[in-house]
Amino acid sequence: MANMALNKVPMPEQEPKVRARNFKEVTLGYTKEMAMEEAQRCLNCKNMPCVSGCPVGVRIPEFIAQVAKGDFEKAYEIITSTNSLPAVCGRVCPQENQCEGKCVRGIKGEPVGIGRLERFVADYMMNKGVSKAEKPASNGHKVAVIGAGPSSLTCAGDLAKLGYEVTIFEAFHTAGGVLMYGIPEFRLPKAIVQKEITALKELGVEIMTDMVIGKVLSVDEIMEMGYEAVFIGSGAGLPRFMGIEGESLIGVCSANEYLTRINLMKGYLEEYDTPVIKSKAVAVVGGGNVAMDAARSALRMGADKVYIVYRRSEAEMPARKEEVHHAKEEGVEFLNLNNPVKIIGDENGRVKAMECIRMELGEPDESGRRRPEPVEGSNYELPVDTVVMSIGTSPNPLIRSTTEGLEANKRGCLIVNEDMLTTKEGVYAGGDAVTGAATVILAMGAGKTAAKSIDEYIKAK
Repeated sequence: MANMALNKVPMPEQEPKVRARNFKEVTLGYTKEMAMEEAQRCLNCKNMPCVSGCPVGVRIPEFIAQVAKGDFEKAYEIITSTNSLPAVCGRVCPQENQCEGKCVRGIKGEPVGIGRLERFVADYMMNKGVSKAEKPASNGHKVAVIGAGPSSLTCAGDLAKLGYEVTIFEAFHTAGGVLMYGIPEFRLPKAIVQKEITALKELGVEIMTDMVIGKVLSVDEIMEMGYEAVFIGSGAGLPRFMGIEGESLIGVCSANEYLTRINLMKGYLEEYDTPVIKSKAVAVVGGGNVAMDAARSALRMGADKVYIVYRRSEAEMPARKEEVHHAKEEGVEFLNLNNPVKIIGDENGRVKAMECIRMELGEPDESGRRRPEPVEGSNYELPVDTVVMSIGTSPNPLIRSTTEGLEANKRGCLIVNEDMLTTKEGVYAGGDAVTGAATVILAMGAGKTAAKSIDEYIKAK
């Protein structure tokens, strides 16, 4: 019987004041009973608008129907037929702008909690102990994948299922890319990521770490090693700064560096000797998900005051509403319509304050958002000892600068066609290396498209 409740079944979570001082996962997940109750809100629409909103084409009504019946194993089988990382996607996908954004139930009330149900199914099967995946018979063809983030893992997994011998070359000492170094433990536990990666290894995917492509090997050298195609999913790890006075002071860093030290290098654990700034007052500049992650991490690292400084209003903020909501609950202060103009240091070259100017919204710019304009004479000093810049990233130029025939646009992003083929034959790319910093699920969608194109390319040779 359909559940016509207007609202989603609430997701249990830690109390804000408690979770703001620990790195345990904020949301605790559904029980079996909760999941089945929420699944019964799905109308099982014939035209399936939710599926059209999913970049990896998860068969959403089908898996939800199985959850409603209590057949979680069948639901998992349906999800993983198109999605290699369900436990990750259930946690970090912006469902409100994708599958749930197209859900019919959202017209009058809240959409079905598709992400929550996907997470439940993946966690249920992980806790149960998913049987080891059977490695497909080799088709005799080799493909190389550069980077081990969501785009690369998806591409590698899809190709492995088709019988390709896939090798991933990862620059860091741990696979997972932004899932490991960027997204904090309290949003995405690292053990979950590693379990998803283990499932890919069971399909036969080989992962070689500490392989900085462009230094250890070039793309051309990889192709000379018998790989018939290469996929570049190296992400966008080069941080941007504002170019204002004081950015070289001690206490200024990029969100990339700050989060990498905390997440990948486990700076939040006392038993790890990872150098991380111990701050009392932190200003995070930016309004995206990464800014929210940095601000919420700063609280958990012991800061008394944490500010989000964003030059537009909250309505223009690109971060997920859920992340903004959680940040506010935990005590992050939002200084919207404010912009830094200078970082002020003390006699020892350390940050002591940030000079800001108030902003107002003018006419829309080329992105369609109203352009922020400074309010003359509104400058003030914000006393902080740490400034974290979270205003975007771009792809590292190392790979393209060491590969002949690989072209990029003015933002440093690799140029690809609709099949994810770059300007170099046999070399494909996807994810942030192509789009600049974007979402995990869009990167996965690109990896999926590239895998299909690589399969067609090799078969046609």
